[in-house]
Amino acid sequence: MNACYHPEARFHDPVFGHLDADGVRAMWQLLLSRGTDLQLAYEVEREGEEGAVVRWEARYTFTRTGRQVVNKARTVITLRDGLVLHQDDAFDRWRWARQALGMPGILLGWSPAFWRKVRGQLRGALDRQRKGQ
Repeated sequence: MNACYHPEARFHDPVFGHLDADGVRAMWQLLLSRGTDLQLAYEVEREGEEGAVVRWEARYTFTRTGRQVVNKARTVITLRDGLVLHQDDAFDRWRWARQALGMPGILLGWSPAFWRKVRGQLRGALDRQRKGQ
């Protein structure tokens, strides 16, 4: 995955937030090293030399809880030199939280404070991934 991203890449999604190129690389390393049953399906809605709009579905076990997740998303990708320069994913994070976290996600998945905590935990995991821990 990392070979697909431009050295100046930027990424955004509802869970990880905004990531620079190093953050994108750490995110993919983290996701692919933890996930053993990831299945992806996608449909290209629109494509051109400058980018694409893609609908995708990821099926996986959320490792922290062991719960099954089916995440349906839409991503807008901008290309430079044939590589992903910007990627902006959109999906229902409350739906994701309900699936991934169960009752805590049902009760708190709407809360900005909850998402600040989740994002903080993810940033810590990305920092550890970057340091090779």
